[in-house]
Amino acid sequence: MKEISIVGGGPSGSMCGERLARAGYDVTIFEERPSWEKPCGGGLTRKAIEKYPFLMDNSLPKREVNTAEIISGHRSGRSQRVQFDLGRPIVIYSRKVLNTLLLERAASAGCRVVESRVASVDTHGDTPGERVRLTARGVEHKCDFVVLAGGARNQLLPDTTPLRPQDLEMTVGYFIPASEDVLKIKFLPQFEGYLWSFPRADHLSVGICGKMAEYSSQTLREHLERFVNEEGLSIHGAQFFAHVLPAPEADTIHHRRVAGKNWALAGDAAACTDPITGEGLYYALRSGDLLAEALIQAAPEAYSAQLWTEFSEDLEFAARIARVLFRGQFLGAAVTTRMVQFLRRSPTFRELVRDIFSGSQSYRTLKRRLWSQLGGTLAEIARSMFESPAAPHAEPYSAGPSN
Repeated sequence: MKEISIVGGGPSGSMCGERLARAGYDVTIFEERPSWEKPCGGGLTRKAIEKYPFLMDNSLPKREVNTAEIISGHRSGRSQRVQFDLGRPIVIYSRKVLNTLLLERAASAGCRVVESRVASVDTHGDTPGERVRLTARGVEHKCDFVVLAGGARNQLLPDTTPLRPQDLEMTVGYFIPASEDVLKIKFLPQFEGYLWSFPRADHLSVGICGKMAEYSSQTLREHLERFVNEEGLSIHGAQFFAHVLPAPEADTIHHRRVAGKNWALAGDAAACTDPITGEGLYYALRSGDLLAEALIQAAPEAYSAQLWTEFSEDLEFAARIARVLFRGQFLGAAVTTRMVQFLRRSPTFRELVRDIFSGSQSYRTLKRRLWSQLGGTLAEIARSMFESPAAPHAEPYSAGPSN
C-alpha cells in the first residue's frame, strides 16, 4: 500500500496527507476549492495548540482571545450574561487562512494537490485485488487506499451511509467587518444550538447553529438578526453565509462505520465533531493524524479503535447529555441560566468552565466533577451574595446588562 488518494483538502485531509507524505507514501489530495472561507467560528482550543504547536508558531493572521462572555436568553426577551477570563486563550483563524496553511504544509511534504471534484469512488472493483478507482473531471485515477475527508454531506461512501438530518446542523451567519476582543456565546430557551460571535484577525464571525431536523433556515436567521441587533452590530458590508455541519446523535457516533479494507473516513465525514460545542477543528486534525499513523503502521483496521479510545467515546457521551444542557432545568431555572449565575459567583465553577473551553475536561468525568464540587460551588455563591462587589478579594468578573 503505497499510493493514497485523499478526497478533501481541509484540516483532516491535509493533516493525513502531510504525515503520509513525510513517511514516504505517494499521496494525491483532491480538493475542488483549495482556498475558501468555511462558514464557522474557526476557534482552536488550547488542546489543539498544545498538540500541534505549528498552529501558533507562525506569522499568519489570527486572533488570540482571552475573554469569553456567556449569555442565557429568556422567553421574556431579557438575558443574563457574564464575562470571564479564559485562563488558557483560544486562537481563532479565518478558515481560509487555516486551510491554506494546512494544505501548503501537505504540499511541502510531497503531496500532489489536484484542484478537482471527485465524482465517484469505487472501492470494490470487478476482480479480487483490483485497486480503488476514482473519477475526477472524467479522468480515472487508481490508488491502493482512499481517505474520504470531504465534509459532513459527503456522498462518496463505500460501505456506510450519509449522515441523517438529525445528525446534521444548519449554520447561518455573517462575516462582519468589525473588531471585538470578547468571544460571545448565547443560549436560547429550549433551543438545541447556540449563537456565537468570534473575533477574527480582521472581522467577526457571527452566526447560529441548530439541528437541521428541527429548525428551518428562516427560524435560524430570525434569531441571528435579533442577536446582531442586541449586540449593537451592523451588517453593512458583511458577507452572509450558510452551511451544514455534523452534530451527530449518540447512536451514530457509536455505530458509524468509519473504515474498511481500502478506505476510511476522517473529519466531518466521520462525524468527528463535539455535539455540544460544535468544535470540529481539533477532531478533524486528530482523526487525520490517527488515520495516517494506522496506515504507516500497516494496520488500517486499528484506526476505528484508536478513534474510539482517543475521543469518540467521549463525544458519544456528550451527545447523550446535550439535550440536558440545552433544554434541562436545575434548581428551578434553565441549566444555561444557572451556568451564568454560577460563573458570576463561584471561582470553582469558573475553573471548570475554563477547562471545558480549553478542551482539558472530558465529558465522561464532567458529571462526577460537577457533583463533587457542588457543595463548594454553592458555598461560594452563598458567600458572594453577602459580600460587597467592591471587596478587594473578590474574583474578577463582569456581568453585563440585561437585554
